[in-house]
Amino acid sequence: MSSEVRALVLCGYGLNCDIETAHALMLAGASAQRVHINSVIDGSVSLSDFHLMVFVGGFSWGDDHGAGVIQAVRMKKNAGDRLLRFVSDGNLVLGICNGFQTLVNLGLLPGFDDNYQDRQVALTFNDCGNFRDDWVDLLIHTESPCIFTHGLTHMELPVRHGEGKFVAESSVIHRLIEENQVVCRYGRSDGSAADGEFPANPNGSVHDIAGICDPTGRIFGLMPHPEAYNHFSNHPDWLRLRERAGRGRGISPDKLTTGIRLFENAVQYFLA
Repeated sequence: MSSEVRALVLCGYGLNCDIETAHALMLAGASAQRVHINSVIDGSVSLSDFHLMVFVGGFSWGDDHGAGVIQAVRMKKNAGDRLLRFVSDGNLVLGICNGFQTLVNLGLLPGFDDNYQDRQVALTFNDCGNFRDDWVDLLIHTESPCIFTHGLTHMELPVRHGEGKFVAESSVIHRLIEENQVVCRYGRSDGSAADGEFPANPNGSVHDIAGICDPTGRIFGLMPHPEAYNHFSNHPDWLRLRERAGRGRGISPDKLTTGIRLFENAVQYFLA
């Protein structure tokens, strides 16, 4: 494998965020390759050629039988052993929106006790009863082992999902919290928790959970879309933010967005 950080970005069968995700990874310094899921399944593209694998957003197989379910079944049946080997080799896995749904259906998250095969949590229909396309504030748990959020405390990112409500048995939720695997929660711009209130919490997720990682911090799934905040002008208030920055009262548009910084953390993990 070359010295460059190589990222595999899944595409195909209703996934629609692969181009954005590959672009974000390249801005973060990675070499990104969009790979059709069939090429992973039939082995014509080897996971061993990559450092990072991204399960992207979209509507895999039209979310028939539930969001991310069919994708998880196909991947687990046909490439499950290779996925587990990819993880055990010390690589990184990121699941965004539909990708997060796929990771929990695969059992790669939450990964308690090195169990990366059994489903223990779920992402189900939003409490509001409809699809949400909005921007949210995320509060980052700084004591989490998550590689992707290192150095981040707060993020603004877009959400676009109909099945983003995080649920699990109370014992599982308690363990996720106790073991610092809840990486990010829905909150407010002032840094306070959403406390389940809509629209700050857009889907009714228990404990405002927006993303979790495995105990190693190398597998991370979240519902909001970091790849969709790849440029300053993606933000809905970018004109106002640019004006504030011009007066020395905000972050310069030349700085990397928090979305790109999340991917940059993954790249730097392999270069450190």
